Amino acid sequence: MIIVTTEFVPGKEIKELKGFVRGNTVHSKHIGKDLLAGLKTIVGGEIKEYTEMMDEARQTAIGRMVEDARAKGANAIIGLRLQSAAIMQNTSEIIAYGTAVYVE
Repeated sequence: MIIVTTEFVPGKEIKELKGFVRGNTVHSKHIGKDLLAGLKTIVGGEIKEYTEMMDEARQTAIGRMVEDARAKGANAIIGLRLQSAAIMQNTSEIIAYGTAVYVE
């Protein structure tokens, strides 16, 4: 699956528009890692537990978006966008969305 943030795929021609596709997930860390992250806020610096959580969430959301695109017969997604939102304390939703197309 070709995935781009642009509205076209360089070197390819869009033959068919398959429509809007998306994938999302809500992630949180378990209590042990959350306590470690809380301690890190005291001394400052990157909170790797949350960086890892968000990376995992992005990969899950993109994977689900790709599944949606494949189900529609697409071989590419253009205009990829990612958004995040806090759902409740220590949880985040990631949504990946774009336009599924068939390119040659």
